[in-house]
Amino acid sequence: MDAVDKAVQARVARVFLSYKRHVEPDQTLASELVRGLEQAGCSVFIDQRLTVGQAWAQEIERQVREADYLVVFLTADSSRSEMVRGEVEMARHYAAVASRPRILPVRVNFDGSLPYPLNAYLDKIQYATWNRTEDTPRLTQELIAAMAGQPTTETHVEPATAVSSPHLPPPYAAPLPVPGGALDVDDPWYLPRPEDAAALSSASQPGQTLTIKGPRQMGKSSLLMRTVKAGLDHGKRVALLDFQLVDEATKADATLFFGRFASSIAEQLELPDTVRQQWDAGYSNPQNCTRYVERQILQPLNGPCMIAIDETDSIFRTTFSEDFFAMLRSWHGLRAHPVRRGWKNVDIILSTSTEPQLFIERPHESPFNVGVVLALQDFALAQVAQLNALHPKPLADADVQRLYALIGGHPYLTRKALYMLAGNTPTSSVDDLFAHATDDTGPFGDHLRYYLLRLQRKPELIAMLRQVIQRRAADGGDELLVHRLQAAGLVRREGNTVVTRCDLYAKYFSERLHGSN
Repeated sequence: MDAVDKAVQARVARVFLSYKRHVEPDQTLASELVRGLEQAGCSVFIDQRLTVGQAWAQEIERQVREADYLVVFLTADSSRSEMVRGEVEMARHYAAVASRPRILPVRVNFDGSLPYPLNAYLDKIQYATWNRTEDTPRLTQELIAAMAGQPTTETHVEPATAVSSPHLPPPYAAPLPVPGGALDVDDPWYLPRPEDAAALSSASQPGQTLTIKGPRQMGKSSLLMRTVKAGLDHGKRVALLDFQLVDEATKADATLFFGRFASSIAEQLELPDTVRQQWDAGYSNPQNCTRYVERQILQPLNGPCMIAIDETDSIFRTTFSEDFFAMLRSWHGLRAHPVRRGWKNVDIILSTSTEPQLFIERPHESPFNVGVVLALQDFALAQVAQLNALHPKPLADADVQRLYALIGGHPYLTRKALYMLAGNTPTSSVDDLFAHATDDTGPFGDHLRYYLLRLQRKPELIAMLRQVIQRRAADGGDELLVHRLQAAGLVRREGNTVVTRCDLYAKYFSERLHGSN
């Protein structure tokens, strides 16, 4: 039992229960589990106890921050809930700072694969299971035992695993995939955009640098996966890394980061990891990393390879980011070297939500302004109509235009709306969708509440979003805040004007952010 467990036992354990609302058996099980944990002396928070008029997003943020444990139900529905994901991400954030809350996953009558990024967050943690009502007492006791410090949580994971995402998403079993996350490379409902052709063409050629830019839920990861697949189809070896999974300890230590980066590349290319033996304290981290990749990876491979990095902006605010990206830019330039010919075989594929120039002060050392740069945009009306035609029960032209007026071609929300209107949820009529579009419990409620929850710790972004909604021009000094909102996918630019990304966001946040701190 470690110091954290002992400290928790010295007082009442505080538990936050994360689950998908209005879904069975989740809701009934949640109530029964609360009853059992409270009888054992725990203090349990569940969102059913929020009162009318209460600022729910602030209260959830406070409860997660103060919790000792976050118990999260994993089902087919909850694993794709943005609110559940947001609560898990918030718990991970506070755990990195204060070593709590600890996450205790429970698979509720569900043994399927978790979607990305929940799989990266939770697959390394031992989970409890529940399959039927008779399992409730056992589950309650298992959770109580885990909170008592018995060894039922983390399993050992090598450090390099924490910064890599070696596998492509598994194929969906359902004929019409549930929206959310990167789309499977063979998804028949994937809608190619003009940028796809340029990305796939780049993957067919040796020694390319490609940047995919766009806000959250724009389809960057889906296009990155297709680019990776095209590289594999052309015989390239691929190392696919996700910087969203880099933990706070690694972000705080440049040597640790560069070493794990090199180890992850070697691991995914099925080469020996000799970073500890090869790292020389007499060289800088970029020099060590470059020497290692050249000597221990490129020379043994002696063939084309692709280094693909998703969520590169996750390290923009680290102390070493400029050194790292300057190193990638130098790799781009080394392809022209007359002697070091191995670099001609290396593709560098990057995705980013945030404009790199806001964080890279030396543009001539940036890898984001060389090679092919693809900026993804929301769907045009014609593309929404095309995607609509691919779905069962396609909408009439007038309803497509009505949907476009509400969500403005937002790729994820468009897919979500069409999925619901195809009859896959209780909200299956167009009129119902529009009547309840901005409700917290409406068809887009999970998505909207996720954003509101994420904004609670960022009062400066709330103030900036209010300005945009009220159509007040942003001052030049607020440019960074505008870019942060743009990267989050909440606002967009129309010429020199900044506006909310879609009418749905303008209506929802104009109501919810009034008077927020």
